[in-house]
Amino acid sequence: MNVDAVDRQIILATQAGIPLHENPWEKVAEQLGIPESDVLERMERMKREGIIRRIAAVPNHYALGYRANGMSVWDIEDEAVERLGQKISELPFVSHCYERPRHVPEWSYNVFAMVHARTREEITPLVEQILSIVGSHCRGYEVLFSQRILKKTGVRLQG
Repeated sequence: MNVDAVDRQIILATQAGIPLHENPWEKVAEQLGIPESDVLERMERMKREGIIRRIAAVPNHYALGYRANGMSVWDIEDEAVERLGQKISELPFVSHCYERPRHVPEWSYNVFAMVHARTREEITPLVEQILSIVGSHCRGYEVLFSQRILKKTGVRLQG
């Protein structure tokens, strides 16, 4: 991986978010004094080389009224995890779903699926939808509700 001074400037200019503008890449280019096409080409190259993992909107779900976030944890038969995990991850109310190792006897859950809703009461029918997918392959589950918001940021370069 090769990051030159211009790449570094682009990362610094975008790591906290791209400008809220009709053409955000044009604004970044103006800020750095380089052509927009250079910004786009460099971003694409950095993404292709794994320097940038992804470019995505990260909505503040709490500010949008989704305040009852529940991490549903599932004890799913190992041979069914991949197939059922894929189905769970496709549900519109699941933001992320992943497999983790069990730590028996304290922790028997191996599938995690974050469910978002406006209230805790709205979580229950959503979790029941997951339960209908996992069916008899599930040996148990729980919902762990968020108690507070922790700061979430990726790695940031210093200017």
